Amino acid sequence: MAAIAPSPSSAVLYKAFFFCYNQIKLRYNSTISMILEDHLKSSSNVFRPTAGKSPPKRNRKSIALALALAFLCVCGTELAFCSYFAPALFQKVTGPVVQPVVEAVQAVKSQMDLWRFRRRRDFAVIAIVGAAGEYFTPRPVPFPDPPQVTPLPVIPEVPPKAPAITEFLEKDDGTFLTGGKIPCVYYNQTDEAWRDKPYGYDTIGPYGCGPTAMSIVISSMTSQKMDPAQMAQWAYEHGYWCSGSGSYLTIVEETCKAFSLDCILDKQCTAAALREHLNGGGFAIALMGPGHFASNGHFIVLHGSAPSGEVLIADSNSRENSLALWDPQFILDEAAASNGDGVRIWLISSPES
Repeated sequence: MAAIAPSPSSAVLYKAFFFCYNQIKLRYNSTISMILEDHLKSSSNVFRPTAGKSPPKRNRKSIALALALAFLCVCGTELAFCSYFAPALFQKVTGPVVQPVVEAVQAVKSQMDLWRFRRRRDFAVIAIVGAAGEYFTPRPVPFPDPPQVTPLPVIPEVPPKAPAITEFLEKDDGTFLTGGKIPCVYYNQTDEAWRDKPYGYDTIGPYGCGPTAMSIVISSMTSQKMDPAQMAQWAYEHGYWCSGSGSYLTIVEETCKAFSLDCILDKQCTAAALREHLNGGGFAIALMGPGHFASNGHFIVLHGSAPSGEVLIADSNSRENSLALWDPQFILDEAAASNGDGVRIWLISSPES
C-alpha cells in the first residue's frame, strides 16, 4: 500500500509545533538549571554541611516550587498543543478529570435552579395566601344582628291593600310600584330568575334581601338598571356579603356612594321626618328586626307616603306587604336596633333633587 504523504500545510504545522515545543523545554530547562545553580551557590556561601545536619528547609521549598511551576508550564503547553493537533488523545487524557468536574458543575447549577424555583414558588404562595386572606377576611363593620335570613314572610296581620294609592304595574322594561313621587322598580328575591343565583357562598333567595333592596333603589333613582343577580355579584366583589347572615350594614351607604346617591343613617329618625323625606321624592331603606316582615333581620325599601300619613314600601320578600299602607311609627319601632342604638333607617336622595 502506498504511503499517504502529508500535505504541505500539515508539515508546516507539525514543524512549528515541534520547534515551539523544543524551545519551551529548553527555556524551562535552562530556567530550572539557573534556579538550582543559584540555590546551590547561596547554600555554599551560607551553609557548611556537617555530620547529622540537612540543608535549610527554605531552599528545599524554593526548589520544589520551581520544579512544580516548570512541570505545570510544560504540561500545560503540551496539553494545549495536544488539544489542537490530537483532539482524541486530548479527550482521552483529560476526560477522566474534566467529566467529573463538568458533572459537579451541572449538579450545582441544577440545585441552584431548583432553589430559585422553590423560592419563587414560596413567594407566590405567600402572596396568594395574603391576598386571599385580605379578600375573605370580614371587614370591621357592624355585623348584621339578627341575621338577614328570610325563608318565608312572617305576616300575622297585614294592613289592607290600597289599590287606589299603590299597585303593581307591569311594563315591557319591568315591574313597578306606583304611589310615590317617582315609579319604584320592584324586584322579588324569590323570583325564579335569580333566587338560586349565588350571593357569595349563599344564594339570593334566602340571603339576598340586601342586594335586592339596593337593586330596587339603584334601578329606581338612577339611569342604571341592576337586577338582584347583578347587584349580588357586585356586592360580593366589593366585600358586603356576610357569610350565612346576609349583608354587612355598610352595603347601603357604600352602594349609594358608588352610584352617586346621597345617603345618611338617621338613627334618631321620627315619623314626621320620614314622611317629609318620602314626600320630597326620596327613598329610604329600613333594616327590620324579627316581626311582621321576617323571622330574622330583613331590608325593606320605603318609596312614598300616602295622603293619610302611611308609608309605601317595597318588600323584596312579599308582594302582599308591598301593596299595603304602613304606619311609619310601626316601621320605626321594628327597625330599632336590638342594642338600643337608635333606629336603622337610611335616608336616600338624588343630588339633583
